[in-house]
Amino acid sequence: MSGLGGLNKSPQGVVLGLVQLQLPVVKTPQDLTAQTQRVCERVAKARRNNGAIHLVVLPEYSLHGLSMDTSEAIMCRLDGPEVAALKQACIANKIWGCFSIMEFNPTGNPYNSGLIIDDTGEIKLYYRKLHPWVPAEAWEPGNLGIPVCDGPRGAKLALIICHDGMFPEMAREAAYKGAEIIIRTAGYTAPIRHAWRITNQTNAFCNLAQTASVCMCGGDGSFDSMGEGMFCNFDGTVMVEGSGRPDEIITCELRPDLVREARTGWGVENNIYQLYHRGYVAVKGGAQDCPYTYMTDMTAGRYKLPWNDSVQVTDGTSCGFAAPTRSYIGPEAHPLVPDSAPSPAAPPLKKVA
Repeated sequence: MSGLGGLNKSPQGVVLGLVQLQLPVVKTPQDLTAQTQRVCERVAKARRNNGAIHLVVLPEYSLHGLSMDTSEAIMCRLDGPEVAALKQACIANKIWGCFSIMEFNPTGNPYNSGLIIDDTGEIKLYYRKLHPWVPAEAWEPGNLGIPVCDGPRGAKLALIICHDGMFPEMAREAAYKGAEIIIRTAGYTAPIRHAWRITNQTNAFCNLAQTASVCMCGGDGSFDSMGEGMFCNFDGTVMVEGSGRPDEIITCELRPDLVREARTGWGVENNIYQLYHRGYVAVKGGAQDCPYTYMTDMTAGRYKLPWNDSVQVTDGTSCGFAAPTRSYIGPEAHPLVPDSAPSPAAPPLKKVA
C-alpha cells in the first residue's frame, strides 16, 4: 500500500517524507541561525533522497531543541529570518514542508507553532499547539483552533503537535473539518514510546484518516528523543515505521482517495459518522443528540472531574516554572486570515488581570 515509500507512485497518491532530525542544542541566536540552516539542508536532502516526495515533515523542536528556553532572543516570528529561510528551502527544492517554530508572543509566553509551507513559499497552514505538555512546557495554550488546508494533490491536511495527539478530541476535530491526513510532530522521549504508537494508530482508525507522525531523534547530552516516525492507515495498521536512527528519512505514499472511499462507503466502524447517528438501524437517521456529559459541561464552562479537587499537579512549579497569575483570554482572529473571527466553538473568556 505504501508504494515502496513512494518509489512506485500511483496517480492518486501523496508521498510524505518524515525526517527523524538529530536533536540539537540551541542556546543563542547564532545557534538558532545555524540550526535553521541545518533544517533547510534536510529539506534539500529529502528532495535528493526521493524525488517523488510531495511534502517533507520536520519534527517539533527542530529549530529549538528540548531546553524549554523561552528567552525572547531565540524565539521566532512569522516575518523573521528563520521562517523566510524555510520558505526559501521549499521554493528552491520545489517541495512542500511542515515545520516547527517556538514563536514570540508579545502578550504572554511564546507559542509552540507549526507551519505548512507550499512549494511556492506560501504558508498554507499556521497552527498553535493547543495542549502544551504540562507541567514541563511553558508555552502559551493555542487559541486558533485546529486548521485544515488543501495540500499537495488536493489532500486535506491537518497538523497537531506532540501531546495534542494524546487527546482523541484533537484528531476527531481535525477529521471533522475534513482532514484526510493528520500530521503529528513531536519531541517525545522513550518513556512515551508505547503511548505514541497506540495513539497514532487509534487516531487513524477512529476517524478513518491516515496519520503521519515523527519525533526528534538522538541525544543532546541531557535528553534522548526517540525518532520512530510512523505512517498509519485508516484501518489502524502501521504502514511504514522508522527506527531510532537520527536524520533517517522515512517515506510513504498515502492515498486520500481511499480515505474518501472508506468514509463514504463503510458501514461497519464508520465511527466518525456514527457518533452523531447512533443506532440508525433502529431509528431513522439515528439518534442525533449529545449524550456525553463532558462535552455539554465543557461548552457550558462547568467541566469538573469527580476527582477534580484531589488533582495534585495543576501548574508548572514541579518543573521549575513560577505559578501563573493571569487567565486565558480565549480565541483570537487568525493573524494570516484577513477579517477572520474567533472560532465560535470556544467563546472568549473574560480577561483577568
